[in-house]
Amino acid sequence: MSKAFEASLDTKNFAIIDGYAKAVSVLSRSHTPLCSISGGSDSDIVLDVIQNVDEQKKVHYFWIDTGLEYRATKEHLDDLEKKYGITIERIKACKPIPACCKEYGQPFLSKYVSEQIMRLQMHGFQWEDKPLPELLKKYPNCKIALQWWCNAYYSPEKGIVKMSRFSIGRNSWLKEFMIANPPNFRISNKCCDYAKKKPAKLLIQKYDADLEIIGVRKAEGGIRSASYKTCFSESKSKGCNSYRPVFWYTDSDKKAYEEFYGIQHSRCYTEYGLKRTGCVGCPYNPRVTEELEIIRKHEPKLYTAAQNIFGDSYAYTRKYRAFQKMMKKKTKENTNA
Repeated sequence: MSKAFEASLDTKNFAIIDGYAKAVSVLSRSHTPLCSISGGSDSDIVLDVIQNVDEQKKVHYFWIDTGLEYRATKEHLDDLEKKYGITIERIKACKPIPACCKEYGQPFLSKYVSEQIMRLQMHGFQWEDKPLPELLKKYPNCKIALQWWCNAYYSPEKGIVKMSRFSIGRNSWLKEFMIANPPNFRISNKCCDYAKKKPAKLLIQKYDADLEIIGVRKAEGGIRSASYKTCFSESKSKGCNSYRPVFWYTDSDKKAYEEFYGIQHSRCYTEYGLKRTGCVGCPYNPRVTEELEIIRKHEPKLYTAAQNIFGDSYAYTRKYRAFQKMMKKKTKENTNA
């Protein structure tokens, strides 16, 4: 048992203790593990856990340069290498974010929403408020996106069945907004595929990895964490298993780990004041306006780049938020009338 694992017992925190036990078990069964490092706070804890249990030093670490990264993150990678005596391989995105957005379209609201809008745009959708069966006849090869648009599933046997999860209705007034204000720019989620997913998959193939270690927490919410049920899963499509050491960590568990093990995060957190770090200025971030102000202050060149890359999406999001506010006000007035 490593000293760090043994010390975890003193935390009296079940998530931390159980997490270490699981890490030892998973890593002992892997021959060629890869660990994705993002430079973010969750990733910092993942790296610390893995380093503390990787007695054979067999884990290969990598970081993907998406083409839109904080200077502070790059500095933090150097600090991590010095702290742990490791090498973090820097790899380039298959297509950097700026190129992806120019070629395929800009992200809007969330990965899932962007994917569905992209599918609708590819089929020349006219943003119509019509029944699902009618739309399926008009756009026969766009079933999934149309179901999202109509908040419903359809089959000849069961007819129309209302959809509850991951439908357009989860974003209040989005459908009404898009009917009144159709997007005049392309929307896509492809930047995630080409800047993150594909490079990782290629690296797995390059090293014939049997385990990919990533920093996903269930407490994050959203499509990414919802796609996983546990901290470990077999992944036939990637050709290796996937392990998420901090999957069950709550925010309080995370804080407890940071304090007990003395985790130091990048300047993005300690100096800039960011709560989370992902792709710089990503429109998926619900607090992107706040983030942009921070970027403008601390890394002005990145701020200019983000505005040039995601400008249409930022403007469309602002317009949508204003529409939401207006509709909520009208609904409240009608209810009180």
